[in-house]
Amino acid sequence: MSAYDALARFYDLLTDDVEYERRGEYIHSLLKEYGAEGGIMLDLSCGTGTLTEFFWKKGYDMIGVDKSPEMLMKARQKFFFSGCDALLLCQDMRELDLYGTVDCAICTLDSINHLPTIEDVSLAFSRVSLFMNKGGVFVFDVNTEYKHREILGDNTFVMEEDDVFVVWQNFYEESDKSTDIRLDIFTKNGELYERSTEDFTEWAYSTAQLKAALENNGFEVKAVYDDLTRKPERADSERLYFAAVKI
Repeated sequence: MSAYDALARFYDLLTDDVEYERRGEYIHSLLKEYGAEGGIMLDLSCGTGTLTEFFWKKGYDMIGVDKSPEMLMKARQKFFFSGCDALLLCQDMRELDLYGTVDCAICTLDSINHLPTIEDVSLAFSRVSLFMNKGGVFVFDVNTEYKHREILGDNTFVMEEDDVFVVWQNFYEESDKSTDIRLDIFTKNGELYERSTEDFTEWAYSTAQLKAALENNGFEVKAVYDDLTRKPERADSERLYFAAVKI
């Protein structure tokens, strides 16, 4: 079982501060700016499908892909109540294999950072490119090196909800810009709490590395923006959005 399979039960609760509506509107504005309004959209590493459902409501035909069966099960349960008819596929993004082509793609909430090498990132981009129509738009975000080093690295955070208490520890390694993440999840069961521990790693990549990986796989980079803005990258940017077009 992967870390996110076990985390799926609490994922929506613990990402409640993500501002999905605002983030979705921002991504939608980027897609429209570069010519992708409607059509078939790939939500790569879709998790529990919150943004998949958001863009379905915007009129896109949605395909959600994630490597965690438990995340996809949560998405399917969510769609049952909304009526969302998105196609859900359980695949690693490096092995993406669709039934046809798409008009646009998104990959959000630092999913690209979970790939361990820039070669893996390039492989994922190559799979997106393979299944994207010419002129299609690809929008994704990443956590920056600054965030890994200065915000996450070697720091501990605590999140508390009514029935869940989470201790989030980070351990930064400068040599490969990686952050090992440990989540200790305490779930209330009667008067006691049950503990489970999930471990995973994120890797940070420079803007130059990501641009090169996109260009080497048939994309033209249109913009790189500081999180949820139209402002350029800063030295202390924590999250960046990339917008690229398939050429």
